Amino acid sequence: MFRFLVILVGMLTAHGPGRREAGPYRAGDPYGKADHRRDRGTDRTALLTGSDAPPDGGIWPSRPQLPPHHPDLAGVADPASPDARRHDAVPLRRRISPRVRWIAAAVAVALVFRRAIAFLVTIALSAALHFIGVNFHLPSISFAWPWQTISAGTTTNADLGPWVLQKIEGISKPALGQANFSFFFTRKVSKSIGPWPCWYSGTFYAVGHASATVDLNPGPAWWTPAAGHYRLQVLSRPHNGSPGHVAVMMVFPQPQLPQSAHDVTIDNIPSKPIDTQHSWTYPGFGCGMLLRPQFSESVLYAQAQRMAFYESNHVAQVTRPLISSAETEAARTVRDNFIQPTVNAFGYTLDQFTIRWATTR
Repeated sequence: MFRFLVILVGMLTAHGPGRREAGPYRAGDPYGKADHRRDRGTDRTALLTGSDAPPDGGIWPSRPQLPPHHPDLAGVADPASPDARRHDAVPLRRRISPRVRWIAAAVAVALVFRRAIAFLVTIALSAALHFIGVNFHLPSISFAWPWQTISAGTTTNADLGPWVLQKIEGISKPALGQANFSFFFTRKVSKSIGPWPCWYSGTFYAVGHASATVDLNPGPAWWTPAAGHYRLQVLSRPHNGSPGHVAVMMVFPQPQLPQSAHDVTIDNIPSKPIDTQHSWTYPGFGCGMLLRPQFSESVLYAQAQRMAFYESNHVAQVTRPLISSAETEAARTVRDNFIQPTVNAFGYTLDQFTIRWATTR
């Protein structure tokens, strides 16, 4: 039992720092290391002789010979075996969890497409708030792909003016400014049947919807240099990975209000009659046959449409919101969809964008 403990201790200390120190001993000596530690400094010359006899003249005890499959050697690996050397030479690598790799990939994709994701999240949140009836103003985030933003090392000496103007001349749709407004109107019809007075009057509440338009492509003559309707100024060029800076000034025709009654619509759902009056003879057969057809829905809609058209051109409480909405939509469309992506592609940022409105076309 004592020998088995000594063998185990020797195996545990076989890879320790003392192995190089015990090199001069015989390979089969199980006690040399312990005797060397005990007698260090006493008889160093005798220890380094390498002879078969111990320094005191005694006899070395022989190594206990155990069968290869002895139960006392179960679980004990031979340090000289190829498997043990390979195990000592190649440490085990810690594997990364697949879940961690997927999370890292998702974070990387989110960082690359962060602006597009923010745009989609804003749209979804706005629709959800509108569905539940909550009126909350969310920040305006324009959609953009990663390749539309500025690359750090992009530099260019191209003349931006013609490139940006070419994009603007490709605009095919006008900008629309919309506004809803409500008003009241009255319809009265009088018909006398012989000596009997017959009249009917009704007051109605109506909700109108009108749009003002801005022509974003007035034609090539509008953008000639002599007209002075377009100017792009390069404030600084891209340098050493830093983007350049530009300022753009444009002049557009004034927003155009509705040109006919057909450009205005009436919302039938909230529109309703709020008061009716008639003569004492109206319920009679004669008055009813004469007056009631003149108050059909088609007749009332046409009259409300004419009233809404008049207000959308003459009432300041309606025209001002229409014009302001059209100007805002035109500026956002030109800046975000045409000028900003173009200057970004050449390595510039749009520092200043100004729109002026011409008095006449």
